[in-house]
Amino acid sequence: MTWLAAGYQVFAADPGVSDWLRHAGPVALDCARDPGMRAQWLRHGGTWFAGVNVLDNDPEGRVAGSPPLRCAALSAAQAISGRLPLDTGQVSVTYPGYPKQDAGEGDAPARYRRRRDAAHVDGLLPIGPDRRRMLKEPHAWILGLPVTESGAGAAPLVVWEGSHEVMRARLGTVLRDHAPADWPEVDLTEAYHAARAEVFETCPRIELPAQPGEALLLHRLALHGVAPWQAGACAPPDGRAIVYFRPQLPGGAGDWLRLP
Repeated sequence: MTWLAAGYQVFAADPGVSDWLRHAGPVALDCARDPGMRAQWLRHGGTWFAGVNVLDNDPEGRVAGSPPLRCAALSAAQAISGRLPLDTGQVSVTYPGYPKQDAGEGDAPARYRRRRDAAHVDGLLPIGPDRRRMLKEPHAWILGLPVTESGAGAAPLVVWEGSHEVMRARLGTVLRDHAPADWPEVDLTEAYHAARAEVFETCPRIELPAQPGEALLLHRLALHGVAPWQAGACAPPDGRAIVYFRPQLPGGAGDWLRLP
């Protein structure tokens, strides 16, 4: 089953990814070790380094003398979106004990992380004091490249198979009542919550442990998250690290629903 049908796909070890990681991997781990970056990006009681856009790559993915990023997963993604400049990569690292509760944090969000893997759709941002969900970042797709060897229980990526079509139907019902130019200001909160509930009820939850050289490709509408770290799970001292790329669609919000 392809990523367009399932909403995700794990691509086998690819020489293009391995060549890129030889240069980019150490840089990504240095980001997560940097005291200044850790002060900015460490979350959930010190068990997650969020690292949004901290990798200093160019639009072709070059970093620290690496070749451009070329791999089967990227080719599959760009067959749908067209060739896009890569955003600066997120360096996401989880550590044993993930996810702990932050100081001053309410019980509800901490419980959601533990019980529902912090499930979310990228680009639907919580806006304002009431955290209303709006389509502020219409991503084309999500490409994850594991950096460190880790065991299956080391907080793997989680995705709900087929969830992208539930999201497309539920959110599309609301968005199509507005001009695409206005979509970033449309309140999707209720439709999003209803779609999540339907996904949890009807879509299989899939854990995606992966190793360096492999690639994880997610549909932009797929509900996904991170599983809690299991006791005894194997990972290096640097934790379970993955670099994510999420370029935005040049056609903006309108393409977010229109493309396959």
